[in-house]
Amino acid sequence: MAQKVKNMSSASLAFLGDSVFELNIRNRIVNECEGNADEINKRSKALTNAVAQSGMADILQNELTDEEMAVFKRGRNLKSLTAPKSCTISEYRRATGLEALMGHLYLEERYARIDELIDRALEKYRNPAE
Repeated sequence: MAQKVKNMSSASLAFLGDSVFELNIRNRIVNECEGNADEINKRSKALTNAVAQSGMADILQNELTDEEMAVFKRGRNLKSLTAPKSCTISEYRRATGLEALMGHLYLEERYARIDELIDRALEKYRNPAE
């Protein structure tokens, strides 16, 4: 499996990693918040959009191993034909790098590392919209 993960495209890793990251954040919010569905959705969107993911990626870059940084850079350097209007292309690429890393860690069944990285990012990340 490890070799298959290493040979997987960055786009595939990011596609999977987007879901891994969002599920992790949603799980945390549901366990912390007793708000209504609208409040839970707002909190989730504030932490899972490309701008937030980019900010978290910046926080985590010094925390990554060499292997993790290589995966992040592969995802970040993935050429995309489009980007959301809500962020810059640089933010979008950093977010894609973070998603690729999350997909990679998930496929390698390194769930504790996913939690550790997201814990560290959330400790330091401050939502600019707040």
